[in-house]
Amino acid sequence: MKRREAVLDVYHVIFGAFLFVSPWLFAMSYGPARLDAFASGAILIAASLLAITAFREWEEWVNLVIGLWLLASPWLLGFPHRAGMHVAVGVGAVVTFVSLLELWLIHNPGWTEPLAPQPPDREPKPH
Repeated sequence: MKRREAVLDVYHVIFGAFLFVSPWLFAMSYGPARLDAFASGAILIAASLLAITAFREWEEWVNLVIGLWLLASPWLLGFPHRAGMHVAVGVGAVVTFVSLLELWLIHNPGWTEPLAPQPPDREPKPH
């Protein structure tokens, strides 16, 4: 059974893969920033792949929590350099938005269906 929201899970896999390789791409040397990127990316990839193969709503909530964590982690972990902070906040914002969008689409399945055309009003005939 295909879900129309499954494409958003593919995006999450891509974001997770980017996050996982970001310590190498941006030469992050601060240990907690590297570990945060690796762990958050791996969890994001795993939850999204599970959502693609065997959908459960909790997987979308996990992605939302990861996105929110990424938004807050630079300040909670004290990232000393801008590259790690920009990657975490940027990916966190996108993951949070896409997760909220997917949860909204799951709970509002009929919002994109066009309304059935209404028959024109008939004027009453005089008796």
